[in-house]
Amino acid sequence: FFPGGPEGGVFAVNVYNGAVQAEKDLGPTVEYVWSDWDPQKMIQQFQEVVATQPDGIAVMGHPGDEAFDPLIDQAVPKGIIVTSQNTTLPIVEAKYASGGFGYVGQDLYAAGYALGAESVRRFGLKAGDRAMVWGLLSQPTRGERTKGAIDALEEAGLTVDYLEIDSATNADPAAGTPTFTGYVSANPDVKLVVTDHGGLTATLETYLKSTGKGPDDIFGAGFDLSPATVSAIRGGWTDLVIDQQPWLQGYLPILQICLTKVYGFSGLHIDTGGGFAHKDNVDLLAPLAEKNIR
Repeated sequence: FFPGGPEGGVFAVNVYNGAVQAEKDLGPTVEYVWSDWDPQKMIQQFQEVVATQPDGIAVMGHPGDEAFDPLIDQAVPKGIIVTSQNTTLPIVEAKYASGGFGYVGQDLYAAGYALGAESVRRFGLKAGDRAMVWGLLSQPTRGERTKGAIDALEEAGLTVDYLEIDSATNADPAAGTPTFTGYVSANPDVKLVVTDHGGLTATLETYLKSTGKGPDDIFGAGFDLSPATVSAIRGGWTDLVIDQQPWLQGYLPILQICLTKVYGFSGLHIDTGGGFAHKDNVDLLAPLAEKNIR
């Protein structure tokens, strides 16, 4: 099972906790493979895991169909059930759905678009306002969420500056602090920052404080709840977060593999949702976020 990020990292720990609960409830023996959100590492690790001949593998789809599909084509004939979470692999999912290849996660483009559109509406942004989107456009499929956010903002007439999350920041969000500080220093008129990464969203308060900004100076929007994000919402540092319920992205892929292995069920395509967290409802979600469930 691939939780995606670094061991104990924001978001990945929620996915892991869901998978561990499924392991306890359903009884399989599960090995966890940590990838630092690095698509190339995921590919290498997948090849290594296939060689061990497991009954099933639940993968993050960040490398995309072009890179991943040839390897999955080699794994499936060996009797290995493969399924995916967080980022879709639509071509190979369609090919092997009857054999248990499913998907658990958001509709990525729609989620990004929804966050961008809700930010414009909720914060009263108008044409000509400046927004920064910090995302992962370079990654096939995974970048669709970033694209959705940019499209929604540009359709509303905002000026959008895009920053690609570099590999160091992808693995350790604190490493992006100089990048954020440099951007805000060069663009003091920025009204909105969108972080398309759970780890970066959890670090928004740190980023903003590093620039000398207060909680009401720049609107912050991003993805995925965490204890740090809950604290930032309560303090006004983060204003809007879309919750893709990563715990389910851990639990349900293991359930998928077990259902296919034991009963022969085909792949299930499950959207884990796009509800918003903000100051008006954060107290309801906080107890679960603090347990790394929501």
